[in-house]
Amino acid sequence: MTCWETVTGYAFRSLGYGEKLLPRSDFTLCQQFTLIGSGLIWNIYFGLLALLCGFFFANALAMAKASRHAALRKPAEWFIFVFRGSPLFIQFFLAYEALVMLPRAGIDVFGITVETAWLTRAWAGALIVLFLNTAAYSAEIFYGALRAIPKGDLEAADAYGLTGWNKFIRVQWPTMLRLAWPGYTNEAIFLFHATTLVFFSGFPAFQQRGDALYYANYFADKTFNPFIPYPIVAFYFICLTLLVIWLFGVVNTRLNRHLPANTRARIRLRPQIIR
Repeated sequence: MTCWETVTGYAFRSLGYGEKLLPRSDFTLCQQFTLIGSGLIWNIYFGLLALLCGFFFANALAMAKASRHAALRKPAEWFIFVFRGSPLFIQFFLAYEALVMLPRAGIDVFGITVETAWLTRAWAGALIVLFLNTAAYSAEIFYGALRAIPKGDLEAADAYGLTGWNKFIRVQWPTMLRLAWPGYTNEAIFLFHATTLVFFSGFPAFQQRGDALYYANYFADKTFNPFIPYPIVAFYFICLTLLVIWLFGVVNTRLNRHLPANTRARIRLRPQIIR
């Protein structure tokens, strides 16, 4: 099998397309790059969806924690404390054990049977854990930025007659994002790296369709040489990290475009002909 045939046969195997059986012998570098790259699709899936959903939930948690009402503030504080105070691996383990105990026949909700078996699959159960975890960490970042908004910005908003939701959406929220974005970039990088813990969690891979670390572990077990597949995983994640840094850098530039330090001065050519 040539390298191109390997790519076409295994590039999307983690999604159920292509070859059904994994290679058993004569492992090539092309096979390892292809299959580990195929598994990386699941890592991107976990990280991207958890990041997108967690962003909005984190904003709500940050606003709730900054609220004057204890009924909103206390649940948000405890939620953030629990998920930031416990290891992510333990959260995976407890979530899987809790989801497994749900009735396999489903739960009756107002006379309608809701299936629960799908929650024990990695694509759903592990995604929920990552979503809640990143929401807690991101909420603390946004809450700190919300408290760090310059007083002058708020006074200027009051002077313009902005109040309530209009004040928040036009002044407080953009300023909060601008201040929190560097820290939130680090959280996004950490989240994509944390997706490798799905392999060690109790959530099983369906029909050998695992993430990047799943296939790296497969090759390490078969070849007894971990110094090829695991560096390949590291290489893929370094490339993914560079992509995340670039994308978040573009957003950061957009958020800070109004600041004088981010405006480029025009180059003016003024030759001194007469002194």
